[in-house]
Amino acid sequence: MLPLAIILRGMGHRVSGSDRSFDQERTPQKFSWIEGQGIKLYPQDGSGVTQGVDFVVISKAVEDTVPDIVESKRLGVPVKLRVDMLVELFNAAKTRIAVAGTSGKTTTTGMAAFLLKEGGREPTVMNGGIFKNYMAENPYSTAFVGGGDIFLTEMDESDGIDHVVRYNPDIAVIHNITLDHQPMEELRAMFEGFLAKTKTAILNADDDNVLEIARGFKGRVITYSTNGKEADIRAGDFFPSSDGITAKLSAFGETVILNLRVPGQHNISNALAALCIAKSVGMGLEEGAEILSRFTGIKRRMDVVGQKNGVTVIDDFAHNPDKIAATLGTLKEFSGRLYIFFQPHGYGFLKVVGPELGAAFAAHMGAQDQLYMVEPFYAGGTVDKSVGAQSVVDDVVARGRQAFLMKDREAVYNAITSHIKAGDRIVVMGARDDTLSEFAKSFLG
Repeated sequence: MLPLAIILRGMGHRVSGSDRSFDQERTPQKFSWIEGQGIKLYPQDGSGVTQGVDFVVISKAVEDTVPDIVESKRLGVPVKLRVDMLVELFNAAKTRIAVAGTSGKTTTTGMAAFLLKEGGREPTVMNGGIFKNYMAENPYSTAFVGGGDIFLTEMDESDGIDHVVRYNPDIAVIHNITLDHQPMEELRAMFEGFLAKTKTAILNADDDNVLEIARGFKGRVITYSTNGKEADIRAGDFFPSSDGITAKLSAFGETVILNLRVPGQHNISNALAALCIAKSVGMGLEEGAEILSRFTGIKRRMDVVGQKNGVTVIDDFAHNPDKIAATLGTLKEFSGRLYIFFQPHGYGFLKVVGPELGAAFAAHMGAQDQLYMVEPFYAGGTVDKSVGAQSVVDDVVARGRQAFLMKDREAVYNAITSHIKAGDRIVVMGARDDTLSEFAKSFLG
């Protein structure tokens, strides 16, 4: 919601809003910054909705019983879903680029946005994560309005097929298709419908599900691979480090060395997708690689928040099986026991992917690593709580790894700090809840 509000404000609209977290006085510094951008905040009691409001934009998490929605209906003010507002803005742009995939799309969108912005293309960008490169001037830099004709957005599959197929991209990236918010058959149908609307498809040749849904596509196709598959742009000769990775790229008749300041082979794959976008708008591979060497990442994507007494603390957005596998797989390339805190971002999410979560953790944890969980994030409203975190803990333990369900974060903090030693690493994982970053910082004292 925040990046969409920032884009609308940047386009000259008057924007106001409400939020449960604002009423609960969570992350007050964030809401103070929002008000500093000229966005008026109201309690979520209906007082912000008046006859002067053209429309109310809501996320899917907002129920009809919320006072703002009740007041909107009473006054006859139209209510739009966030995705519908985004699609409307996106489809009105001259050059439309959408990045899709169940994992990596925020970082891929961030890399592409950085390439286009630093390369002088002046894009308008809608992203789900904060650009670390621009945090000094804007601590919540998830979006910006540019003077060019490009609109670049992250496309979220959780919006559902009815909304996703309304995007009309000129260039569409499908990075991967793995289990997340919906069953696989629904995801495949959704991405196939999304792909059918585009002119140029940028596809991950390493993902069989992506190639399968693209078989009937008639437009221009650009492919990329980090696993030795036949593709237009390929990466190999990887040299990983704890704070970055280097690879040799071959594409479009060029060979260059890419030096990333973000770790993990999965980030090389993200970079290849972004470079394909850049190529599609006229940027050369060498120029693109040079610009990406200055990209410092997206906040909460394997974000090292500090070290204390030889212990490294990492804040990470990983919340589905594929993201968890990528993060833990990268961390296990280097020595150091892992103490993992994971907070699921919803009860409904656990009902869909609970068993796969347990399998992902167990497959990428060492015998000495420890996983601590609490019940899913809950900010209010109606929800089925029949499936909780205990099921994931049980799956991990059944696979021979250490996992514990804790009462609350205080119990997690006490357990971890009573065991950690120099050389260990603490990883805080989860989505939707801004206070996770504050919890990660708490381990630094």
